[in-house]
Amino acid sequence: MSIEAEKATAISSRSKPSGLAPNYWPFVVPALIVIAAVIVFPWVFTLWMSVNSWTLGQAQAFSGWDNYLRLATDTRFWDSLWHTVLYTVLAVIGPLFLGTLAALIFDAQFPLRGLLRGIFVMPMMATPVAIALVWTMMFHPQLGVLNYLLSLVGIGPQEWIYNQTSVIPSLVLVETWQWTPLIMLIVLGGLAALPREPYESAEIDGANAWQKFRYLTLPMIAPFLMVGVIIRSIDAVKSFDIIYAMTQGGPGTASETINIYLYNTAFSYYDIGYGSAMAVVFFVVIVALSFVLMMVRARTNWSDTETR
Repeated sequence: MSIEAEKATAISSRSKPSGLAPNYWPFVVPALIVIAAVIVFPWVFTLWMSVNSWTLGQAQAFSGWDNYLRLATDTRFWDSLWHTVLYTVLAVIGPLFLGTLAALIFDAQFPLRGLLRGIFVMPMMATPVAIALVWTMMFHPQLGVLNYLLSLVGIGPQEWIYNQTSVIPSLVLVETWQWTPLIMLIVLGGLAALPREPYESAEIDGANAWQKFRYLTLPMIAPFLMVGVIIRSIDAVKSFDIIYAMTQGGPGTASETINIYLYNTAFSYYDIGYGSAMAVVFFVVIVALSFVLMMVRARTNWSDTETR
């Protein structure tokens, strides 16, 4: 093509009217409508209901901040908040420790490692309600298999989820059994990405297995552990299905987390306004927790930046 022809082509392309530019809005608008209908509208409606006094079967009336002020003096709400914090902390620490230990074990080379990995992650694939039903039978004081196993080693029967003191640790045991494989997979991915040069240098210097783990492995997999903490914390703080299916917040209110109390308030006591205010506060708590965890995660360096 000659120089004159190239110049003519360039001039004609610059002189095209802007109205011929592709218009993507017809493809974007349906997605925006779905987002507004599924996410935006429910939250706006919840905010509106939280400033109203409305019990099903009675007239709705604007109440302003009354529902939020009622939360501040509701001892049952503060008890449920404490149960949520306790449940979340225990449900994060257990899987984090056991998942890291399992990842270190499965990172080694031994026969049938792939098969055992597959068996180990199976609890994560089960549905929560099915898990709750099975563990409820296992926790039975007279007929449960757990008390039978304890009797074999001379330990008396335990009340598990039927005692106010042991109900939350028992629920955490179920949560740990189900979600330890998730932490194992996250940490296992981090271990697979670690460089070998630092370990070779440490072996030359005479470092033992604990020293290599303490000063090499643990710092380099810290970002992966933080990812696991974020995922488990957000998931545990809003846990509902297993708790409700196993105890419904009982015995009494010993295992009643914010989720359970919110559900009972809105759908058992039909106090929609108060339940909406509780949902708004709970949403703020989750957002604040997520923000703090993401800030901590941002301060954690990835292993590749530490080893360069």
